[in-house]
Amino acid sequence: MEREELKKLAGEKAVEHIEDGMVVGLGTGSTVEYTLRKLGELVRDGLKIKGIPTSVHTKKIAQEEKIPLTTLEENPVIDVTIDGADEVDSDINLIKGGGGALVREKIIAFNSKKVIIVIDDSKVVKCLGIDFPLPVEVVKFGWTSTKKTLEKLDCNIELRQVMGNEPFITDNSNYILDCEFERILEPEQLEIDINNIPGVVENGLFIDLVNEVIVGGKQGILTLDKESVV
Repeated sequence: MEREELKKLAGEKAVEHIEDGMVVGLGTGSTVEYTLRKLGELVRDGLKIKGIPTSVHTKKIAQEEKIPLTTLEENPVIDVTIDGADEVDSDINLIKGGGGALVREKIIAFNSKKVIIVIDDSKVVKCLGIDFPLPVEVVKFGWTSTKKTLEKLDCNIELRQVMGNEPFITDNSNYILDCEFERILEPEQLEIDINNIPGVVENGLFIDLVNEVIVGGKQGILTLDKESVV
């Protein structure tokens, strides 16, 4: 099966967790887009939900699909969030932020009763940081000083850029520093160390936030949760 087919398989499978009357966190990324498109179909068929998007891009797709939207202020408790990931390790911890929405994604995940991650099997790793740099969102003011402090954590850092060598700007009007570690052996401590640096808004380590991971693989769907990986 092609990679896009695997993403579609996982993204659409997650919709089975959504029921009438739920407040749903709508994640960001190419795999979750299949979830959003499927949700749109169900809404048009009569499913009644309210969605809270994690990015401007997701909000646009949800509006195209006529998915009713709400806010965290109006609905501070989210029934279930469906989101993607850039890496998932054997403890169901994640690296997220390849799409630049990590701050809003983490806020939504933190306020959710249940978090479901949808990925294809290429995103499953033995140790975080092997294949994907860790995104860190930082305020623009003094970002070069923030970068120097982050480098003391033994990583190589690049300011994320878009075409024309312009800095990538998040939906929160900040920069992203992509931090490349050889591997992240203690993600719990690293998350704390990074977030203690002045100028850091949030980092892409998602620790103990996820209930279930739906993996699209060549053999079909595989579901990972805390019990299955102990």
